Amino acid sequence: MNKKESFHNLDPKLDEDYSAKKRVFIGLLVLSSGAIIILLLFFWFIPAIGLSKIHPLAPVLFGTLIVSIIILVLWSTSSLILNILFKRPVFFSKKMRGLTIKLFLPLMTLVGEAIGISKQKVRASFININNEIVLNERKRFFPERILILLPHCLQSSKCKIRLTYNIENCKRCGKCPIGELLNIRDEYGVRMAIATGGTIARRIVVENRPEFIIAVACERDLASGIQDTYPLPVFGILNMRPCGPCIDTLVSLNRVRWALDRFVRGKRGGKD
Repeated sequence: MNKKESFHNLDPKLDEDYSAKKRVFIGLLVLSSGAIIILLLFFWFIPAIGLSKIHPLAPVLFGTLIVSIIILVLWSTSSLILNILFKRPVFFSKKMRGLTIKLFLPLMTLVGEAIGISKQKVRASFININNEIVLNERKRFFPERILILLPHCLQSSKCKIRLTYNIENCKRCGKCPIGELLNIRDEYGVRMAIATGGTIARRIVVENRPEFIIAVACERDLASGIQDTYPLPVFGILNMRPCGPCIDTLVSLNRVRWALDRFVRGKRGGKD
């Protein structure tokens, strides 16, 4: 199989080990929630001993605050797990996505490392769950409001043309996936850009002001990108690194089409 054929033939479906990644995510989510609750109870118990000296109601008020936070943590955890299991938003789980992205992911990474699960595995699990949450919302967007954000490492390392600031400079020679991705962009009518890192990616998002992003990157960049662009919905597609990280990476064109068919509003994407 040559490289050009491989762009098309890579599996367009979600990862085969998705169930395993789902279990990793749910397990770490429960452990992280438990850690937060134990910590909150600790901070409640210690000050409560002396708070009564300040005011008789001080321990009660402080305890109410702690219990409210614990309920919020339990609510966000249970709603997210039910969202994953039933494949639909429940208990306002959409509102809890921000708490998951901003709080749980960093904590889950720490908990994962403590029990021997690598950051890459935790991030891959998070990306899969994020994708499922976005899919469960069943939203579609006009093509001009969708941005496909690509990493610069998809471009051939031997190419002398600079694409970062103007992707239209691509000659579509077929030596890397960029040309075929541009053909897909033209077919669906969406927007596309290449970023060299998080700062450039954020600038591209601000300039384009999309309503939805399909992002291609490695686990680290996708996880951080989902965090940085919240509350914008992001569907992440992991690139493949046959030559190692950050050089001559690949992506399944079929998977990109698979995502566009589910999110584009219009002729190819489905009903208006």
